[in-house]
Amino acid sequence: MTDLLFRDIDIIDGTGAPRFRGDVHLARGRISAITAPGASTAAGRIIESAPGSVLAPGFIDMHAHSDLHLLTDPGHFPKVSQGITTEVIGQDGLSYAPIDEPSLAVLRRQIAGWNGNPVDLDFSWRSVAQYLDRLDQGITPNAAYLVPQGTLRLLVVGSEQRPASGAEIGRMCDLLAQGFAEGAVGMSSGLTYTPGMYADTAELTALCEVVAEHGGYYAPHTRSYGKGALEAYAEMIELARRTGCALHLTHATMNFGVNRGRAPEFLALIDAARAEGCDITLDTYPYLPGSTTLSALLPSWAMSGGPDAALARLDDPAERARIALDVTVHGSDGCHGVTVEWETIQISGVADTALDRHVGKTVAQIATDSGVAPVEVFFDLLRRDQLATTILQHVGHEENVRAIMAHPGHMGGSDALLIGDRPHPRAWGTFPRYLGRYVRELGVLGLEDCVHHLTGRPAERLRLADRGHLFPGYAADLVLFDPATITDTATFEQPKQQARGIQHVLVNGEFVIRDGAPTGALAGRALRMDTARKETV
Repeated sequence: MTDLLFRDIDIIDGTGAPRFRGDVHLARGRISAITAPGASTAAGRIIESAPGSVLAPGFIDMHAHSDLHLLTDPGHFPKVSQGITTEVIGQDGLSYAPIDEPSLAVLRRQIAGWNGNPVDLDFSWRSVAQYLDRLDQGITPNAAYLVPQGTLRLLVVGSEQRPASGAEIGRMCDLLAQGFAEGAVGMSSGLTYTPGMYADTAELTALCEVVAEHGGYYAPHTRSYGKGALEAYAEMIELARRTGCALHLTHATMNFGVNRGRAPEFLALIDAARAEGCDITLDTYPYLPGSTTLSALLPSWAMSGGPDAALARLDDPAERARIALDVTVHGSDGCHGVTVEWETIQISGVADTALDRHVGKTVAQIATDSGVAPVEVFFDLLRRDQLATTILQHVGHEENVRAIMAHPGHMGGSDALLIGDRPHPRAWGTFPRYLGRYVRELGVLGLEDCVHHLTGRPAERLRLADRGHLFPGYAADLVLFDPATITDTATFEQPKQQARGIQHVLVNGEFVIRDGAPTGALAGRALRMDTARKETV
């Protein structure tokens, strides 16, 4: 590996401190020295930088859905082109380890809308260790893994809507502890997704006690971001109080009409708990719409038993009528307790190419074009696409987004789904959007503070031993960007667009983006928690 030298460059070190100028020398994949400008005498190939550029630690995506994309497209251009050098996967309580053959068959179908369902991928891993080993065969960014609570429940209890027995909870706790022993950094939940949403307080408490014991953190997708959102957050905060578990509120937001302008109430809950000593952080994405699967809008009872059971209900007129009442009159728990507003539901991807004509349209538009009720369009898409349809959900509020991102516990997370013809633009633009729109244009955050949100803070949450800061001895995960020009170019109409203003990205001392172009270097690796030392390496 060639030694490299960034000479006389502006440095933002990821601590929130003001930038400074210096020379940065890299050797054997690490930052070997930082000296005064022009003072370095170390040998190394000098890296040219555009005038006005700054060198910062690589960005850490605290909420990524790249669990299969890292294997099927290890170059991972949409994410590394943003300056992302580490991702946290295994999110929202559903991922692919630990797993067995029957559960894998269910999961591949259930979350095909998140990750696709590639038929030519070898899914032979079963444990967390085996999955991380598979990542180590060649990926571009680094990746850390959360054990998914919904997958644990699927393995032990199944897809049915019922409480877990004491023995079943014990088995889930054992599997979680094994996941930590094999390198996981925490546990995730998807409490609006089946089967994880069927977990009661006793089950979640027992699991969070295991998380606390092993020095990890709990990253829940709460039970609601709409009606009852504050109560859902309060439930998670109480779990943290009771168990001593570190809590990271992922894609933290207050959505739908019922929560317009209510971010200060949410932040007051967090601040009160932090003042008591609870270890609570959060991440957000800098956009108003969310992104999920169309099937996520179904009420939880309709998904009990797994995908086949759900599809059977969609074929039963009486069950369809019951579902229609929940999504249009009563409020579906899958839609955060509110009724579905069809004009906010935009189709972003389909598995069945015969449905391509619907991509980019809202369910309301499709209903108008076809002359049928929106709920019938909903049923038809779910059935014909076998639950694999992805959507954008236009339910956010700008004042809430700005207030939450300014919180001192805030970090960046893309929550990006990388499949579909019209994915959410956050898959290509999240981190440049923070630095362009919310720093340079709007001044919501200062530049050094924002870099801290995207690097040093998440590194501390992940207990990364030697990443997230630009310090001597640390791994050379770096991004060189121009604060005056960095901007996202991905739009909802054309989402697959590379950001501007990022010149170089290095992972473990190797260029993965050089002069804005991918190099093909698979320089990343799985980052594993060392539970004995309570740090991730």
